[in-house]
Amino acid sequence: MNPQPQLTSALSRTTIARLIAGDPPLLNEYRDIDAQLQPNGFDVTVRAVSASGDVSAPGSIGISDDDRALPESAELSFDSDGWLHLRPGPYLLTFNEIVNLPNHIMALARPRSSLLRSGVAIHTAVWDAGYSGRSQALLTVHHPAGFRIRRDARVAQLVFFPLDADDVQGYTGRYQGENL
Repeated sequence: MNPQPQLTSALSRTTIARLIAGDPPLLNEYRDIDAQLQPNGFDVTVRAVSASGDVSAPGSIGISDDDRALPESAELSFDSDGWLHLRPGPYLLTFNEIVNLPNHIMALARPRSSLLRSGVAIHTAVWDAGYSGRSQALLTVHHPAGFRIRRDARVAQLVFFPLDADDVQGYTGRYQGENL
C-alpha cells in the first residue's frame, strides 16, 4: 500500500518572514519588507525594464538547449524621477529581489491587480525548487495609451508552496544564478 502524499498549501506571511531571516534568506535585496510581505506571498519590485532590440531576430526553442535562443533586448532608462512611459507591447522586467529557494519550496507569481485594471499583464514561469537568482518576467502593455511604471514599484506577488517531498537535485537549468 502506497502512503498518500501530504497535502500542501501556500506559505503564510509568518513562514515567509521566518525563511527570509534564514541562511540563505528566501529573498534578499528587497526594498521594504513591511510593504512587500503579504498575507499570502511577497511582492517583487522593478529593477529594470528592457525592450526588444532587433525585432527581426526572434527567439526560438526546440528540443535541446542548443535550439534555444533569446531575442536581443535593450534596457530602457528611467527619467530623473524614476519613471518610464511604456507604449503598448512586450517588455522584459528584471526584479530587484534575489530568490533563494530551498529544495522543498517552489514559487508562482501573479500580477498585482492594479496592473490588470490598467490593461497590463505580467507573465511568468515556475520558480523551481532549488532555484537561486534575480528573476525576470514578461510585462505586456495592452492599454492603447500605454502605461507608466516607476523603478522599485511592486508589480507581482510571489506565492510559495512546499513540495510534498524534498527534491534531491533542485533546479539545475541555465537560469540558475541569473542576473547576479
